[in-house]
Amino acid sequence: MRILLVEDDESIASFVLKGLRQAGYAVDHALDGEQGLHMALTESYDTAVIDLMLPKIDGLTLIEKIRAANLQTPVIILSAKRTVDDRVRGLQIGGDDYLTKPFAFSELLARIQALIRRATQTAEPTTLTVGDLMLNLLTREVRRGDQKLDLQPREFSLLEYLMRNANRVVSKTMILEHVWDYNFDPQTNVVDVLVCRLRSKVDKEFPKKMIHTIRGVGYVLKAS
Repeated sequence: MRILLVEDDESIASFVLKGLRQAGYAVDHALDGEQGLHMALTESYDTAVIDLMLPKIDGLTLIEKIRAANLQTPVIILSAKRTVDDRVRGLQIGGDDYLTKPFAFSELLARIQALIRRATQTAEPTTLTVGDLMLNLLTREVRRGDQKLDLQPREFSLLEYLMRNANRVVSKTMILEHVWDYNFDPQTNVVDVLVCRLRSKVDKEFPKKMIHTIRGVGYVLKAS
C-alpha cells in the first residue's frame, strides 16, 4: 500500500512518516501543494493525507484539482481548524475524512485503514488467523492450535494489534498509543511487561515462538 503525505510542518511530517513506514506502508512526502499535486497526478496512491495550510497551493485547492483530474484517491484532511464550516467545506470539495490537529497516530492509522478497506470494498474480518493462532473478534476467544488462551483485556488488545500487523514490526510508541490510547512516558517499561505476559501465554508452551523482539525497534508477530 502506498500513501501520499502532503504536510509542510517538518515535525508532524517526520512523526507521521516514521509511524506509517513502521506500520508497513510505502510513503511519499510533499512539502507543499504544488509538489503534492504533481505527485498525485503522476503516481498511484491508495490514500492521500493532506494538510490544509500549505504553501504554493493550499490543501483545499489541491484536493479540488485532484478531483478535477478524476482521481478517486481517498483523502484524509489534516487541519488545525476546528470549526464545523471548515470540516464541511473540506468534505464537500472531495475530502473523505477530516482529522484535527493535534491527533494520535493510532487514530490516523485507523482512519487510513478504514478508507483503504472502503475503497477496496474489503469487509472487516471477524476472525484473525496467523499460523496456528486464531483470535475471534466477536466472542473474544483466542486459541493456539487446540489450546484455548485466557487473555486479559490489554493482552487481547495487544495480540489483536500484532496479528493485524503480522510480519510487520510495530514500535513501542505505536503499541502505547493503541493499547492505552493516551500518551505514556516513552521511557516506561509497560510495553515490555505486557509483551512478556502475552508471550508467556502465546509462546511458552509451544516449541515454535511467534512473538519476536526487534532490538531497538519494537516487536513483530510471525507464523514461523
